[in-house]
Parts: sequence; structure tokens; C-alpha cells
Amino acid sequence: MSAQRWTRAFAAAAMVLSLALSPAWAQGSTSPNLVKSVDVATVGEQTVFTIDLAAPPAQPPVDFSTQSPARIAIDFVNTGFAAGRAQYSYGGKLVRGASVVQTGDRTRVVLDLGRPATYRTELSGSRFLVRIDNVAPQSKAAAPTFAPSAALASPAAPGLRPAVRSIDFRRGTDGAGRVVVDLSSRDSGVNIAQQGQNVVVDFIGTALPQSLRRRFDVMDFGTPVQSLRASDADGNARLTISPRGNWEYSSYQTDTQFVVEVRPVKEDPAKLISGPGYRGERLSLNFQSIDIRSLLQVFADFTNLNIITSDTVQGNLTLRLKDVPWDQALQIVLDAKGLASRRSGNVLWVAPKSELATKEKLELESQQQISELEPIRSQVFQLNYQRADDVRRMLLGQAVGGPGAAGSGLGTTATVAGGVGGTMGNTRMLSKRGSLTADARTNQLFVSDVASKLEEVQNFLGKIDIPVRQVIIEARIVEATDSFSRNLGVKLGFASKTNGAGYGNTYSNVVSPVTANATWDNSPAVSLPAAVINGVNPATAAISLFNAGASRFVALELSALEADGLGKIISSPRVVTANNVKALIEQGTELPYQAATSSGATSVQFRKANLKLEVTPQITPEGNVLLDVDVNKDSVGIQTTAGFAIDTKHVQTQVLVDNGGTVVIGGIFMQTESNNSNKVPWLGDIPVLGNLFKDNSRVNNRSELLVFLTPRILNDNVSLK
Repeated sequence: MSAQRWTRAFAAAAMVLSLALSPAWAQGSTSPNLVKSVDVATVGEQTVFTIDLAAPPAQPPVDFSTQSPARIAIDFVNTGFAAGRAQYSYGGKLVRGASVVQTGDRTRVVLDLGRPATYRTELSGSRFLVRIDNVAPQSKAAAPTFAPSAALASPAAPGLRPAVRSIDFRRGTDGAGRVVVDLSSRDSGVNIAQQGQNVVVDFIGTALPQSLRRRFDVMDFGTPVQSLRASDADGNARLTISPRGNWEYSSYQTDTQFVVEVRPVKEDPAKLISGPGYRGERLSLNFQSIDIRSLLQVFADFTNLNIITSDTVQGNLTLRLKDVPWDQALQIVLDAKGLASRRSGNVLWVAPKSELATKEKLELESQQQISELEPIRSQVFQLNYQRADDVRRMLLGQAVGGPGAAGSGLGTTATVAGGVGGTMGNTRMLSKRGSLTADARTNQLFVSDVASKLEEVQNFLGKIDIPVRQVIIEARIVEATDSFSRNLGVKLGFASKTNGAGYGNTYSNVVSPVTANATWDNSPAVSLPAAVINGVNPATAAISLFNAGASRFVALELSALEADGLGKIISSPRVVTANNVKALIEQGTELPYQAATSSGATSVQFRKANLKLEVTPQITPEGNVLLDVDVNKDSVGIQTTAGFAIDTKHVQTQVLVDNGGTVVIGGIFMQTESNNSNKVPWLGDIPVLGNLFKDNSRVNNRSELLVFLTPRILNDNVSLK
């Protein structure tokens, strides 16, 4: 699924076909304007390509660029070219050449670049200038970066950075998927690269509106592209294109629109032999006992390569190949005769494999001898975000913070020369002659080594000595309770008095139940009152029934109590930490308890009943946050003979959350239901009247624990409030 074939096809469609010869290239063109000459010059850190016209153009020229091959094209409308077509070769590292072609009443100027580069255009009278930056822009991605011309850019408000205005998807010809990104300014730098099965486009320094930060499902269009995902990555707008199957892609930009086309690759059934990586033009060969040198000359004539053969290349070969890519055919010939090739530019050297291996071995030994005799240089590196002693151990192949690490206290230094002072390993970056000193007071590294190693160290520090992104994690721990209790009870008593003798529930004279001096006692015969709830006594209602002479009465007392409670406890710990750095925040109480020691004595120790949040965030390339979370919600429980008990609620998990999104990582739900009844045997079972001889209690309690997590990535321009 390499993009090289499609980029070639696209370049041919966009440029080569438009540069085809036409009868209108006669010198007698009637175009109102004319391209007189083109020239290139280096001015400071820019390469200036100048196009001289006979007169100022009536309308601004239209320019666009391609990534692979790296080219810049400028179209002049109503403009001719006296020579009809011309090619210029400059041989520079950045601008290698240019082509000027007239097609009808339009003239196109195409610049061949050594690599994609940012450029700007300028129209000064009858002179059109293309200013190309010689220094490649620094970016995190290894993919090429280019920015189109600003001649036709729409004015942007001062102080506002470029932004993505819209993202559109269309189905192109031959089932190709076309992603069109509309930018607010054409000055945005763009990085595009294939990462695994995806194509990732980064718009450097470009804002992405919140409404566009989502996933686009484009499967129904019937193209290789299945989905798109727009996200923010370190302040840059990132577009991830996910194709499927066998595909290739190309990209170009016109004005403020950046277009990525993903086209399906169709296998040619006419190919006899297919192999990965072969992209040469097809040829057919049919020879009987041809000399291998003569056969290599055929390849040289077909490919315009300069082929040099070793004196040891001898022998004849019989072959018949039909419609095979020339690079695959050449590899077949070389493998058949035990040969190998090495290419440098447009020169191909062919020799036996053993001879090439011997030569490369001698070259490596020679380079090693040169490095051992090369003079030692020293360089000082100032570190801004990393500690010098940690970097020293990384350069020496030692574990950061591991054994043998020198102290990095204030004002101390640690020096290692050669292989002394640390464990040598494959990860050591310095040479055997190199030495390294780390100064903790000034946070500087003093490195002495050969020039090539110093350059490697500088590149290494440029990648690791960068500010670490920070994440704020807010946790909301909600504990809700819902309790309901209801108790019903009764007290029942009776008494009577006849002929001076009293009958009651109890009596004061224990000798005889019937006495002349009997007293009334209102103690109930049945006592099953409602129970107390949370220290609150139940309400009562009493009634007495008696006759006119007050010789008999019945006393009835009803008691009832109902409690209904709702509660909610919210804890909201919040912590800020760096990417991939564990953070811990806790609050609570330490409870003392007696513990026995090995000698038999007792000592006072403490146990924690804390609210604790322990989290390690990791920012993903898509701008999401991967969290390793450990949450404790402890509280003081009941008191026992050994001390207070601790009620513990603990959640530990790993979860992926969107930036600014909220996720519930755990929930504990508990419900308690009970119905209790106390009654007088047999009497309590009587329908209706049995309620006078029993009490009822009902309990329905519910509690729930929920833990919410909300991570937010802190940008450089965002402050924590």
C-alpha cells in the first residue's frame, strides 16, 4: 500500500499531461502577455525563483504544490512562452530544476524540489517571485512539511492563529475517497504521513473547533476510506484517515483547501510475477545465451541509468520475461548469477555478492579506524526540562535512578569517562573515547567526544528536553443513601372491681388476688410498643372504656413511628500532574490502636481512614487520556474492643477518556429490606383483632457509591482556576 505509485500517477495527471505538446505552441502566439525568462538565486535563508514577464499579469497567477514528488506549479493565464517549452537544470539541493510549458493561452512553470518546503509568492510589477525557505521547519512528525503560497490568502484577524473551517468527504473517480479540509489561511504548515494502516495529517499551529472534534463514518461512500477522526494534538489540528484494503494516497493544496485522495489499487492480472516494492516501467526480454554484460547494457539503455560492472561479472544467461517491471527483472537477473547491486544517485554498481560484502566490510573497518583517530571535541548542553544527572545516566545506558547513579545534589558534579562509572550496554550513546560531566547546580551537560557522536547527542536532547504536557484530573465521589423505617405497636390493659374486691392486671397484695384493700393498677397486660428509631420515641394514642360505676374498664394504647431519610455525600478531590507521572492526593483521619511488638510489649500504631485519589495519566496521540486510577473512600466505622473499624470502599481500574469528558468508573449499590413482627401466640394470629396483640417493624434502606472522573489536558495558554 505504498503511496509512491499513486503520487507518480497524480504527478503525471496534474503536470505531465498538462505539459503535453500542442500545435498552439507556435511562435506567433497572440497571448497578451509573455514569459521572458526564469532564474534562481539564494538570498540569505531563502531561495528566490524569479519569473520575468513582458507586462504585469492581468490577474494573479494560481499556484499549488504537491508533496511526492515535491513540486511547485504556477499557472499564468493569458500568457505565452516564446520557446513553447523549455527545461532548466540548476542542480541545487533545494531547487533542482524548472520546466516552462505553454498550453493554449496558458503557461505553466513547474519547480522540481529536492524536498517539500514552505514558500511564499510575491508580485512586483512584471516580476513574479517565489521565495522558498531553505531550512526545513521543525516539527515532531518525521513527515515532510509544506505550506502553500500566501498570495491569494484571505486576510486573517490579527492575533488569531489559523483554524480549520470545515471537513468534507467526497467520492472521486474510480472509487477514490477525497477528503477536503477548508482552512482559514493558506499559511498553515502541513505534515502528512502513513502510520500503520492510517494516514495522519497534522496542521501545524492550526486550531480545530470543538464541533469538528469527532469521528466521521464514511463507509457508505464505497471508497477505501472507512472513517475519519479529527482531534487536537498539542495545539495542532490532526486528521486521521482510516482506509481498508489495498490503497494508495496523494495530497495537494490549492488556495485554502487541502485535499487528500485515497485511491484503491487494482492488481494487474497481466503480471506474471508480482513482488512488493517493484514500481518500474514494464519491459519484455527474450534472449538465448546472452552475455550478462550485454544484458546489463540493455537495462542501462532502458532506464537511463549509469551501470558499472565489476571485472568479475562473467557468464551467459537465457531468459524470457514478458511485461515485468524493470526493477523486478533486474533483480531476477542478478539473483540468477549470484550478483548484487548498490545504487548511488543514477549510478548502479553491479558486482558479485561476496565482492560487495568484502568492500563494505573494509569501508566499515576504515570508518572505525578513522573514528578512533578522529580528534575529540567538547560541547556544553543547557537542559531546560530534564535533570542533567538523569540525562547523563540515559546517555551512558544506565537506568535512571538505578544503582551506581551519582548524586545530583546542589552544586555537585558527576563525571564518567570511557567505560568507567556505569554499566556499558547497547544503549550507550557515547563512543569508547567519550566522556560526560553533569552539573546539577547549573543543569548543564559537558560532553567530550567525536563530532558525529556530539551530533547524535544534540539530536537526542532535542527530542527529550521538551516541556511535558500536564493533565488535571477531577474526581467526584458521590455516596447517596435512602432509608425508610416504620414501626407499629400496641399496649392493652383491663381491670374490674366487685364487692370491694379488685381485679386488675397486677395487685399489691400477693396473698390473695381478692382483698378488701385492692388497688387499681394500669399496667398493660399486653405490651408490644413500637420500637425507637434513631433515638426518637414513637408517638402514642390511648383510649379507655369503662362502665358508669367505674367498676370495669379496658385501656388501649397504640404507638407508631415512621422515619424517612435522604442523604448525599459528595467528595471532589482534584489533582494536576505531568504526563505519565503518578499523582496522589488524600485527606482523612489516622486512628490509633494498640499493637503487640516482637518483645511482647504494646505500642500505639495508626491506621488511615482517608479519601485518596491516586492516578497516572497518559496522553494518547489522538488527544485522549488513558488513566490508571486507584480511588479509596474510607470512613470511621463502629467501635470494637480492638478499636474503631474502618468502612472501606475501593475502586482500581484503567480507563480511556476523551479530553474534557466524564466517565463513571465504579458503582456500589446496596439495598437492605426487612419486615419484623412480634406477637402474642395464637392471639396475634386472629384476623383484624390480632393487631392488638403484636407489633410490626419495616426497614428499607438503599445506598449507592458512584465515582466520576473528568480529565482535562492543560495547554500552554490555559491556566488553572
